[in-house]
Amino acid sequence: MLFETHAHLNAKEFDEDREAVIARAKENGVDTIVNIGFNAETIPTCLELADNYDFIYAVIGWHPQDAKDMTDEHLEWIEELSRHPKVVGLGEMGLDYHWDTSPRDVQAEVFRKQIRLARKLDKPIIIHNRDAHQDVISILKEEKASEVGGIMHCFSGSWETAKLALNMNFYISFGGPLTFKNAKQPKEVAAKVPLDRLLIETDCPYLTPHPFRGKRNESGYVRYVCEEMASLHGLSYEEMAKITSDNARRLFRLES
Repeated sequence: MLFETHAHLNAKEFDEDREAVIARAKENGVDTIVNIGFNAETIPTCLELADNYDFIYAVIGWHPQDAKDMTDEHLEWIEELSRHPKVVGLGEMGLDYHWDTSPRDVQAEVFRKQIRLARKLDKPIIIHNRDAHQDVISILKEEKASEVGGIMHCFSGSWETAKLALNMNFYISFGGPLTFKNAKQPKEVAAKVPLDRLLIETDCPYLTPHPFRGKRNESGYVRYVCEEMASLHGLSYEEMAKITSDNARRLFRLES
């Protein structure tokens, strides 16, 4: 019933109980998970998970925080691996001006190269955007990202930024922060996003929703994001679960 569009189940935080975490996701109604591999270390383990579980798919790419470490050989490696039948998109890619662990010009160049690769491969892209809204939108426009579209992952921007992304063929995804009581802007934006462009996610093990805020996040908690989204749109939980699942399947071309 639930489609979790962004997880990091191969993270070290799950090394002790990964199978149990995945089992709990199923128990909570999650029937499809897209797991993200975002650098040289996490891409192989991401693909391994996709190979081991029929309901887990992979997205692979290069995170902006690691941009300084990416080489042309890495990009060729990603292109080769992206032909794996369970790789459904590229990412997460984008800009991160909060941590600034890679120079901003390097982040931008790595971002552009991955958009060009996605257009070549005709795969949607997953966007990481931290405190870089204007530059992210500009690069998406300049690199014609609308040709492949994708997801604005764990969206934290304004309605004006969301509209620009929507106009470029992107879906808007919300995670645990949507459930926080003080999340005024995310709630306002989520309520305005058209139903056919909404997605839900956890970004686990990070960004845990209420009522587990402060603890490790896991994919089963996407149900709390779905509950909040349903409330914001005046729909039932079941209706919102179906809408967001159908949207994700359409985007990732997994329609049954």
